[in-house]
This record gives sequence, C-alpha cells and structure tokens, in this order.
Amino acid sequence: MRPALVLLLLFAGATLADARQPDRPNIVLILADDLGFSDLGCYGSEIATPNLDRLASHGLRFRQFYNAARCCPTRAALLTGLYPHQAGVGHMLEGWRQPGYTDGLNDHCATIAQVLRPEGYRTYHVGKWHVGRLDPASRDHPLQRGFERFYGTGGGSNYFAPKPLQLDLKPVTPGPNYYITDAISQHAVQFLDEHRRKHAEAPFFLHVCYTAPHFPLHARPEDIARYRGKYRAGWDALREARLAQQKRLRVVTAETQLSARDPVARAWGDVPEVERDEWDLRMAVYAAMIDRMDRGIGTILAALHKQRVEENTVVIFLSDNGASAEYLDSWPNPERGHKPGAVTGTRESHRCLEVGWANAANTPFREHKMWVHEGGIATPLIISWPGHVKHPGEFTNQVGHVIDLMPTCLEVAGVGYPEKVGSDLLTPLAGKSLVPVLQGGLLGDRTLAWEHEGNRAIRVGDWKLVAAYRGDWELYDLAHDRSETHNRALQFPDRVRQLDGKWHEWAQTVGVMPWKDLPGANYKPTAKYRKKSESVAR
Repeated sequence: MRPALVLLLLFAGATLADARQPDRPNIVLILADDLGFSDLGCYGSEIATPNLDRLASHGLRFRQFYNAARCCPTRAALLTGLYPHQAGVGHMLEGWRQPGYTDGLNDHCATIAQVLRPEGYRTYHVGKWHVGRLDPASRDHPLQRGFERFYGTGGGSNYFAPKPLQLDLKPVTPGPNYYITDAISQHAVQFLDEHRRKHAEAPFFLHVCYTAPHFPLHARPEDIARYRGKYRAGWDALREARLAQQKRLRVVTAETQLSARDPVARAWGDVPEVERDEWDLRMAVYAAMIDRMDRGIGTILAALHKQRVEENTVVIFLSDNGASAEYLDSWPNPERGHKPGAVTGTRESHRCLEVGWANAANTPFREHKMWVHEGGIATPLIISWPGHVKHPGEFTNQVGHVIDLMPTCLEVAGVGYPEKVGSDLLTPLAGKSLVPVLQGGLLGDRTLAWEHEGNRAIRVGDWKLVAAYRGDWELYDLAHDRSETHNRALQFPDRVRQLDGKWHEWAQTVGVMPWKDLPGANYKPTAKYRKKSESVAR
C-alpha cells in the first residue's frame, strides 16, 4: 500500500475516533450560601446579577429543584449523590451518633472529585468546606477527599477576616483589604490559570463555594451604596414585587399565590419609622453581597472564555438552602457578636437578615433555611452546557434534587460510579442524572424525601407531605399550590397515611433517627440566638 494512502487512512481513522470520543467537558459547580429562591434577577429579583442572568440565557433553569435544607447536609448530598444521613451528615458536624450523625463524610461515600480524579480529571475546591474539619490530619479535609488544590474556609465567619483560612494545608492570614467573596473568585481564576499552564491536556472539575450571602451581613461600602434606600418600602412590598416579576419571567405560574407573611415577621406598616433605616441597610448589604458574588462569577466565566474552554465546560449554579431567618448575636464574643454601635455591613458588625427579609428572599414560599417547606429547600438551579441544552434560556418543570448532581457530573464526564474507594464499599447512588433534562427529556415522577431537626417531608409526584418538628402532617398538591397555602390533609386522609408510610420507609433506609433522641433536641431559643424564627424577647 502506498505511504500516502496509509497516512490518509490513519488520519481518517483518527478523525473518526475523535468524533466518537470528543474531549471530555470541564465542570464548574458553583454553590451560594443561604441564597433565597427569588434572589437572582433571572428568578425575579431586583438585585443586579447580570452574569448569572446571562448564564441562564444560554442554559436551562429549573423551577423545581431542591436542596437538603441546610449547609452541611446539602453539601454532603451534593458531593456524594447520597442523602445526607447516608453520607454521615444527617445534621451538622457534631459527631452525635454513628452512622448517620457524625463529624464528617463517612467511609461509604465518595465525593465527585474522588470519582473523577482517578479518571484523569484535575480537581480544585475554592471557598467554603463544611463537610468535615479543616485539620490537615482529618480524613475529610478537601485534599483527602479527591481535591488536588484547595483554598478556603470552614463554616464561614467574618468576611473581612475569616477563620480558619487555608491554601492547601497551610494557614493564610488575610490582608488589610481582604474580602472573602473576592478572594474566592480570585483563587478560582488562579487555579484555572494554573490548570491552563500545567495541565491543559486534562479536563478539570472546579467546585466554587461562596460564603455569600450567609450571615454576618458584610459588604464593601461602594457595593452597599448601590442599594441604599431601595428597600424603604419594606418586605411586604418586596414580596409582592418579586412575585409579579416571577410571573412575568414565568418562574412561577400566573395562578401562583403569595404565601402568608411569616407569623413571626411584623407587617411593614407596624415597623416604627425609627427602625426602618436600619432594616433598609440590612437588605442593602445583603443585596450588595449577592451583587459582588455575581461579579466574581463573571470573572470566572471570563477566564473560561479567555482560555477558549467555555464551549466545552458545563457550569452549574445553585444555593445550599433557602434564606435564613436566624438572629444571632453572641456579643461580647466577637466571633459571632455585634459590637455595640457598629454600623451594619462593617467588619465590627454582626447582623443577620432575620425573618422579614428572609421571607422576601424566599418569595413566594413559606418558611426558611432549616425547614423543609418550600422556602427552606427550593433553590434556583442554572445549568449551562453549550451545544447540549436543547432549549437554552428556558425553564424546566422537571423535579430534581442535589443528590442528582453527582450522577449528572459522572454522565457528563463519561465516568461510572465505582463499587469501592480503596477497600471501602460505597453506598449506591440515590440520585438521577439530569443530562436527559438538558436534552429535552423527562425524568418521570420522583419520590424525594427530607429530614432536618425533626422537620420532615416527602414528595411523590406532585403531592407533598410536610411537617415541622412536633407538628402535624400537612398535604399539598404542588402542581396547583407550590406556595403550600391550601393544606389538603383533612380532605385526603388516605393519601396522608400512604405518604407517611413511604416517608418512614425512606427514613429507615437512609438512617434517620428521631430528633427527640438526639442531643440537638434540647435546644431552647434565647434572646441571643434564635436558631429558627421563634418569637422571643430580645
């Protein structure tokens, strides 16, 4: 055979092989902290989020996507594709009871990074790590859980001087102009630049976990100034305005009703004039935190564009739970205390959003972070994958959960879920890949369940059974009542019994323990720490 013909055939064969096996896509998974369902422009907000809005215009937005109600459980479920209790993080990181309530991820789960890294992916984590201790010797340090590089903090604290703060295994001391949202964005870009220089031939998995807009409310003065005075009309007016915008954008249906104002929140008309400036300031700081995060995400997206990899990169954005109604002031402990006289937003301050504004952030839903009513567990979800989203810029009604993100990343990468990591057998995945949804397909009816601090829920198809700790079951038809305003429990007692049975089966399968049998059940609200939104004297 003539040499030229041999070369031609070899080239043709290589071309066909490349067509069958294109470059594996990169994955950027971005998580916000305590962001409400309505806090992005593309989900109904007045806050400037042009970068996420632009991402949504090229991607797919989910109307019905769920987290696990709180920081640690959501992060455990997201990283492992398991329910939080299966991964060992049934509550937070107290180490109460084996196997579901421990101080970090257990030995029978693997993170996305642990699965992708042996398959050739480079893995980077930036920001908040709250599924284990940041002790360098911990089995749950990011570098022990599949990530090659790490920059970030633990549970989050002062935005101007967070503790702890690490680069890989080394402690970092923040400089005088430090602000953690900016640092997270900058280090994400630095890791991308490092990847381009050293490992351009390999795909990457970059997990970016912002602490914004979790309390304390801290922002740069110039960002606060952009929003100062815009919230003088109060939370009741903001809820109405956001719902109207959600209907215009088709985030919710035209028939969607606004849930009743949280019973702990005052009507804005009852808020004394002397207090309104401070409340306006708090919401302005919160908006500024989200605005700054969005601009940071813009720098990450710009880096992908500059490196010419954006067309082969999947970008996913969501929040770990609904907005927080917490009130927390431990002064004179400066770690979580508001210095008397400090102006909200400064490094000496420690203010929270509290129930009125949290209610608005979660428009149109009921309840907040830590509850499993929709306000606690519904999150905006945006997925962009150029060339692979059938209807870019649209919404989907398909129902998803953070347990679906591990199988989604694995399908995107063309990687299977292993039976073991080392000698440890892995619990089979609980979630489903969302890739078919991106391509216009259906997932079918889902059965999903939740438990956090005794708050519990199960969704089967469009029916949801939900209860607060020590409360009675409530039943909602989410197809017609996503705001959970019409309790149908008395009307359909047989359905309540059926779903109750299914919830108990799930709870037994994943390892839920009765909240009353766990140490956290002894909690009593005080004037210094309103863990949820109980009405207490200050």
